[in-house]
Amino acid sequence: MPGKGDPPGKGDGGRIRTGRNLPAAVAVGVALGVVVIGSLYVVKVAFLIVVLAAVGLGVHELSKALGSRGIRVPLVPLLAGTACMIVGPYWAGTTFLVGAFAVTVMVLLAWRMFQGVEGYVRDATASLFIAVYPSLVAGFVPLLLASDDGADRVIIFIAVTVCSDIGGYFAGILFGRNPMSPVISPKKTWEGFAGSALACVVGGALLVRFLLDGELWQGAIVGAVAVVCATLGDLIESVIKRDLGIKDMGTLLPGHGGVMDRLDSLLFTLVPVWLLLTLLVPA
Repeated sequence: MPGKGDPPGKGDGGRIRTGRNLPAAVAVGVALGVVVIGSLYVVKVAFLIVVLAAVGLGVHELSKALGSRGIRVPLVPLLAGTACMIVGPYWAGTTFLVGAFAVTVMVLLAWRMFQGVEGYVRDATASLFIAVYPSLVAGFVPLLLASDDGADRVIIFIAVTVCSDIGGYFAGILFGRNPMSPVISPKKTWEGFAGSALACVVGGALLVRFLLDGELWQGAIVGAVAVVCATLGDLIESVIKRDLGIKDMGTLLPGHGGVMDRLDSLLFTLVPVWLLLTLLVPA
C-alpha cells in the first residue's frame, strides 16, 4: 500500500512518491499469486499450509521485533496454538477456533509464569496480542474456505485487498499530495485512499457478481468495507513499527519487507469480508 517505508520524497508538482522497489514488488506479488491460486484450486487444504506458513513467519517476525525491546514471547506455544487455530476450523468450525484460542491463552500465561515474575504482565500481554493478531484473526481463513465455493470466497477476500493496494499505490504516485497521517505513515495520501476506494468497490462488485453470482451492490459493499479495513490495517502496522523503532518487520520479501508487512491489510480485511459474504451471499 502507499505509505509503507521511509518518509516520502516529492515528485513533480509536489506529488508524494513512494520508495518501493516496484519490479521486485511485482515479481514477488506475481509469485505469491501463483502459489495462492494454485493451492486454492488444485487442493484446497494445501492453501491452509500456505496460510500456516505465512502466519507462522509473521508470528516469528512479531516475536523477534518485540524481543528487540526486551519483551519475551514464548514462541513454541504461540506457533502450536497458531497451527491449531488455522487448521482445525476447516473441519470443526467456529467452536474449535474459539476453543483453540482459549487453550492457547491459558498455555501462554502458564508458560510465561514458569520463566519468572519480573516482566510477567508485559510479556504475557505481548504474547496474547500476537495470539490475537495475527493468529486468531487468521483462523477465519479456514471458515471462509470450508464451504463448497470457499476457494472463490478466498479469492474475493484477497483480491479486494490487493485492489486497495494497487489502486492506492498508483493514485498516490500520480496524484498524491495530501498525507492522511503525516506522523504515522507520511506516504499514505487522501488521493491514494480515493484510488483504493474506487478499485475496491469496482473490484468487489465484479468479483461477487461473477464468482458467487451475487448482486453488484453486494460486492460494492464488500469492496467499500474492505478499503476502510485494509487502510486501517496498514496504518496500525505502521504504528507498531514506529513504536518498536523499525522500518519493516523483516526482509524476506524483496520490495515488500517482511511477511507481516504483507499480511497487515489482509488480516484486517479478512473477518469483515467473511462476515459480509456470509450474510449477503450465503453459501
